Parts: sequence; structure tokens; C-alpha cells
Amino acid sequence: MSVLIKDAETDRLIRDVAMRTGETMTQAVRTAMQERLDRLPEPARAGRLDRAKIDAYLAEIDALPKNTMHLTDDEIIGYDEIGVPR
Repeated sequence: MSVLIKDAETDRLIRDVAMRTGETMTQAVRTAMQERLDRLPEPARAGRLDRAKIDAYLAEIDALPKNTMHLTDDEIIGYDEIGVPR
């Protein structure tokens, strides 16, 4: 398998790193890519729930003020008992 680098600046960077480290250009690219990959977070798996995030969201919800007024749905929306807006 091969990679074709058509960008002159990228080619120069690879050659410069290889020369400074004594690595081949392939080793320089491989090391650079591995180091970058190691710094990136793991990709989230599609459809998989993150338990820590869910727990954090639930804690936020639990910390919200509680409704102690015990209003009916109509009272919350603003309608009286016969459906007329107040």
C-alpha cells in the first residue's frame, strides 16, 4: 500500500522530521500519525449510551427546583376549566 503526497509543504515537513530523527520517511509519517491518534479521543459508538453522561444529566435534572404548586395541565398552559384562556 502506498500514499502519494502531492503537497510540497507536507513533503518538506516529512523529509525534515525524517532527517532530524534519523527515521525513514515512512517511519516519520507512521510515528506522527500514531502520536496524533493517541491524543485523539476514542470515537463514540453509534447507538451506545454513555452511562457517565446519562448520570450527569440525571444529576442536573435532580438539582432543578421542584414544582410545589401542583398545577393541572390546563392551569400550566393557561386555560380555565372550560378551556378558555385566562
